[in-house]
Amino acid sequence: MLAAVHETFTPLLEPYFEKAGLLALKHHWHLLLASFAFWHVVMFASSKLSPLVAPRTYPQLAKIRKINWDIHVASMVHCLTVLYLAWQVLGLPVLKADKVFGYDPYAGNVYAFTCGYFLWDGLTSLRYVRHFGVSFLIHGVVCFSVFIFCFRPFVMYFGAVYLMFELSTPFLNVHWFMDKVGMTGSIWQAINGAFLIGAFFLARIAFGVWTSFEFMSELYRASDRVPAIVIAVYAVCNVAMNLLNMYWFRAMVSTVLRRFQKPEVDTSKDTDMAARKEQLAKQSIKNAALGKNAAGLRKVNAGRP
Repeated sequence: MLAAVHETFTPLLEPYFEKAGLLALKHHWHLLLASFAFWHVVMFASSKLSPLVAPRTYPQLAKIRKINWDIHVASMVHCLTVLYLAWQVLGLPVLKADKVFGYDPYAGNVYAFTCGYFLWDGLTSLRYVRHFGVSFLIHGVVCFSVFIFCFRPFVMYFGAVYLMFELSTPFLNVHWFMDKVGMTGSIWQAINGAFLIGAFFLARIAFGVWTSFEFMSELYRASDRVPAIVIAVYAVCNVAMNLLNMYWFRAMVSTVLRRFQKPEVDTSKDTDMAARKEQLAKQSIKNAALGKNAAGLRKVNAGRP
């Protein structure tokens, strides 16, 4: 069916792809749209299956939290799938030989798959930006912008390198789900949190900054064949993504540590309570003494003529 759709509409769309400079997109646009539709199906399936998988948690969530849960399910499916696919791309000889202009059909299919996801992610983040914040919207838009340019074809090798950033996402999603199912502060969340922080730092901070430098260096060496506007877009996207990763890393470390901090004890309340108890004890002793004296006086008076 997809092949028939591709064959029917490609002649109509090809002039627009050429005008946009996305020459290779004519081979993959149908997969991009199929991927975009697929993530809607995943989100819908999550809304139906999650009550069965987490019957004590999912049904109790507010509507917007259920949507957030379903988004995390889609994120988990994407990151686990694309990590495997991108790893295969890194070994393609054509792309290793020409990291800037090399093209391979398999790599094109992988980027169509991930572009469909980030298109869905960006539009979903826009729809719920009031609830989830603008940073997720920026992430979706930037990622889609970066990967859609691969269809010039352009920097297909580095596209797979950047997809390795998703290495931290499974741990991030597991951490989030643990919070929702009542495992906050557990030893399992502590172990997952350690892997999360380590994977995020290595994949997105250390490896990410180094990759950005290598990537921009390759673009600079090919600047006589790359439009200035394209280099500018990638430069802005690289800076934005690195800043976002650093911001998220700081927030992530703070969040993980907060899960395992013991709440501070308000000693002033304990002191006040102790003083109050001491005062009540003294009053009880005083009342008992007065009562005993009063009873003695009554006996004395009773014995008088």
